[in-house]
Amino acid sequence: MTTPLELVVLDMAGTTVLDDGVVEQAFQRAAERTGVADRMPWAEALDYVRVTMGQSKIDVFTHLAAGDRAAAERATAAFEGAYAEIVAEQGVSEIPGAADAIQGLKDAGLTVVLTTGFAPVTRDALIDGLGWQDLIDLALSPVDAGRGRPAPDLVLTALLRTQTSSVQAVAVAGDTVSDVESGRRAGAGFVAGVLTGAHDRPALSAAGADAVLSDVTALRGVLAQRELLPLVATSS
Repeated sequence: MTTPLELVVLDMAGTTVLDDGVVEQAFQRAAERTGVADRMPWAEALDYVRVTMGQSKIDVFTHLAAGDRAAAERATAAFEGAYAEIVAEQGVSEIPGAADAIQGLKDAGLTVVLTTGFAPVTRDALIDGLGWQDLIDLALSPVDAGRGRPAPDLVLTALLRTQTSSVQAVAVAGDTVSDVESGRRAGAGFVAGVLTGAHDRPALSAAGADAVLSDVTALRGVLAQRELLPLVATSS
């Protein structure tokens, strides 16, 4: 017997928030301003950034800085500043249909939490820019949870903060391998990959996704098809 879901944990950039290369641009500005990636060819550094999309930015910069935590902290601060600059320059947009998809999940009786590898200041700027303060139930960054993805901490913190009854009652969706691995490690009842961000179908499937969707708007339909929505929603 399947456990009806109570909580959906959704990634931000690339899953609900349109990225359009902004993360890579911010990494490039941060690297140029701090020299954090100077020890390796830029193409190699950028490839590492792409592979680790979704992970805590401090962890990514610590690798680029060869373990120099102080340099990584300076680069992370530069990244957050650069990201804010780019958002101010270009604005922020949702993945088409994301707000309606979130509202649809809430209408189905689910709690919705957003998670991200960004610091709270960047996370909150995105939410404010989209006007989503009242749409979501909670938003979490690695600093709120302990470790960033692919560790399970963000998902488990969402469960604890929302008083969800069990990990089986949690669904996770994201565009990166780290998102999927985080959901799997947390023991989530359903984990989906989406194709609107960093990683492709083979990578998301190999990471253990139960389903790989074109975008977040397909999530509610898949959950309904698998009879995972709360009974109150399916009987109305």
